[in-house]
Amino acid sequence: MTAAERPEGDWSDEGRSDHYNPLANGLGRAAENGDTALVQRLLAGGAEVDAWVPGGRRALDLAVCAGHAEIVRLLLAAGADPRLDAGPYTEATPMLLAAMNGHTEVVRALLDGGAPPGGPAGRLRYVPLVLAVATRERQHSELVDLLLDRGADAEDEMKDCTALDWAARFGYPALVERLLARGAALTERTFREGVAGQSITARRGPFSHDPDYKAVRALLVAAWEARARRSG
Repeated sequence: MTAAERPEGDWSDEGRSDHYNPLANGLGRAAENGDTALVQRLLAGGAEVDAWVPGGRRALDLAVCAGHAEIVRLLLAAGADPRLDAGPYTEATPMLLAAMNGHTEVVRALLDGGAPPGGPAGRLRYVPLVLAVATRERQHSELVDLLLDRGADAEDEMKDCTALDWAARFGYPALVERLLARGAALTERTFREGVAGQSITARRGPFSHDPDYKAVRALLVAAWEARARRSG
């Protein structure tokens, strides 16, 4: 997500200040810091699990972003709602944030807690599978498999592109291969742009790595030719 795409944040306390209290504030800090024992004590002491904390976040939101899967499970077991808005601008959901950051075990915890695997979701209408593919440096094949295993649709689109489109355009051969193996549709557009080595990020951005378009081209050509043989 680029700075230009982020909606303007609302940093006022309107509608939230009534929910600020020492227990909730402590729960938010403990969740973000990964302090499992303190989270347990605060929940046992009556901390409201989905209360706002200063900065307009919730404990689940903070634990997800920090990658603390065990604490995410604790909060969900205490009744935290994984469908609530999350992020510094309340623009996302916990699932979107976990996928965006490549936190596979956090995604697993959210799925086990009832979070939907697909999208679009959040105010920006993003798709967890696409974020798992497109927005981090590492190629998270395990995370892609997890989302697909739990019901994510490989053909869900974000900004008019599927996960396979994004993987090909970014030059991610491991993810292209994985998505093709999992049945992602190879459209003419995906094939044409992937083979041409076209990327939606002409200049390397903060989430990109050195792309391997040669490997992507080889995978797409092989898949296209195999499809042609089957149809012929």
